[in-house]
Amino acid sequence: MSNTRVSKSLSYLKRYWVLYVMLLLPVAFFIIFRYIPMGYIQIAFKNYSIVKSPWEMEWADNHGFQYFIQAFSNRDFLHALRNTLMLNFLDLLFGFPAPIILALILNELAFKRFKKFTQTVVYLPHFLSWIIISGMALQLFAPTTGLVNIMLNRMGFESIPFLNDPVYWVVMYVLLGIWQSVGWNTIIYLAAIAGINPELYEAASVDGAGRFRKIWHVTLPGLRPTIIVLLILSLGHILSSEFDRPYALSNKLVTDVSNVISIFVYNYGIRGLQFSLSTAVGLFQSVVCVIFLFAANALAKKTGERGIW
Repeated sequence: MSNTRVSKSLSYLKRYWVLYVMLLLPVAFFIIFRYIPMGYIQIAFKNYSIVKSPWEMEWADNHGFQYFIQAFSNRDFLHALRNTLMLNFLDLLFGFPAPIILALILNELAFKRFKKFTQTVVYLPHFLSWIIISGMALQLFAPTTGLVNIMLNRMGFESIPFLNDPVYWVVMYVLLGIWQSVGWNTIIYLAAIAGINPELYEAASVDGAGRFRKIWHVTLPGLRPTIIVLLILSLGHILSSEFDRPYALSNKLVTDVSNVISIFVYNYGIRGLQFSLSTAVGLFQSVVCVIFLFAANALAKKTGERGIW
């Protein structure tokens, strides 16, 4: 029996050896650039020294947890933690449904050329860096020289501090994030809609279902597996934080809401040379994200969905 299995495995490898050779490159990439650097996580539990390797450094106080205690005693970190959770929650609340709604609207368009044109227009911002987007936002929403405020002043209204007031800044942060990413996620949902069996729509039409009924009873159930997977991945990033987006849009007037964990790590780790502290913060962030990912996947499975594994 075992000889038969071995012979089948060898014949399978001989037939598809090219696929395994092609797989070597991405596997090597993950091993070299993802798993080997994980050995330096121990810096979070040791007193960093530039002249010593991580294995030669001395362990930190409090059984190695000194820098974790120091992080949670740091007011800047607590503010960064609060801001990260707040901005990511708002992104999830308003940004996650946006591509679903847009995909449903585009799917109902009968004019194909207009549909393709709209898809292209909403997808293009995905290729813009946040440096470019922040420059565009400054030209449009600056308090005195922004195009929007100039038009408001000419109509007799006062200028709105879109980028200088913390509340308005959070609104602009979320809206610009939606504008930049909605096209990419819309394509994912449109691809999922294309995989729905057309006979289901025909059966719904025979039963007298209108356009909205078809969306509710056919399209959305067909999208549910894709929605669940993307929602799980989004929840897994609830404590992760971009650097370029808040850093490019931030200014001194809104640091109370714009300083997130990635900016804290940059200020204390790269600029302040506190590598043990910044590594501890990064490790805490990663562990929490993994916990959220597993919890969201387990919850999805309990509700009868497939999850991501």
